[in-house]
Amino acid sequence: MNNNEVVSGFDDEKDDSLKIRLQRVDDVENCLFLFLTGYIDTYNSNFFQKRVSKAIDAGFTRIIFQCSGLNYVSSTGIGSFTAFLKQVKPKGGDIVLLEIQPKVYEVFQLLGFSQFFNIKDTAEDAVKFYKGGAVAEGAGAELFPKTFGCPICSKKLRAARPGRFRCSECKTILAIDNGGQVFLG
Repeated sequence: MNNNEVVSGFDDEKDDSLKIRLQRVDDVENCLFLFLTGYIDTYNSNFFQKRVSKAIDAGFTRIIFQCSGLNYVSSTGIGSFTAFLKQVKPKGGDIVLLEIQPKVYEVFQLLGFSQFFNIKDTAEDAVKFYKGGAVAEGAGAELFPKTFGCPICSKKLRAARPGRFRCSECKTILAIDNGGQVFLG
């Protein structure tokens, strides 16, 4: 099955620096694997964002990025992943990053983004996350109060409920959703 059969017009644009292959997850509604091969930097991040946004617009809100073939991601590329998260969360979706290479994971950690994403080791774990691990909208009261580390300064923080607040140490504005996930801004 080619990409255009999964998402109409997906392969209308190509970039040699980043190859993306799509595969539906048949037993999970609106779920899609994106197999990434190459790298994501300032020059091809716009291509990457347009392709993935096309899949999200086609109704795929539960996305699994298979990252084992991804050998480099710049801060701009990580910004793309964050933008996708902001696109799918309001639609009840989420993002899972799978099999991230250590040097790519290090960039996520250095920028403080590793805790914003669901990172799994196997495809089976990623699919299980969507089958039973996703928190339903409005649920999550049992998650609060939640203790976590600030993604910028690592200060231990406590949130009594979902919402926006400021880190007491570094003054970064943070948001926490009903599922207990923490975001910048």
